[in-house]
Amino acid sequence: MERLQPQLTSADRRALKGKAQHLEPVLKVGHSGVTEAFLASVRNELALHELIKVKFVAFKEKRRELASQIAESSESALVQVVGHVAVLYKPRPSDSAR
Repeated sequence: MERLQPQLTSADRRALKGKAQHLEPVLKVGHSGVTEAFLASVRNELALHELIKVKFVAFKEKRRELASQIAESSESALVQVVGHVAVLYKPRPSDSAR
């Protein structure tokens, strides 16, 4: 089964970055790393909020690589990685089913 990640235009990305400025990180990548339980939490938070921040408390040197993996696993778009924080976006399912 192919996973579908949202494709963002530069205008979409810019708008989401603006909205994300006012958000606090809802999840933190700690010493346990990116586990299946952590990914389940990411999926859950994205279903509730669409746009979330994830803070890297550990694995800071691998944050870009891990942020990409988290986005792929959660079928979300990686909006940006700034400092030790990644911003993820996954639109809620709309009426138009694919």
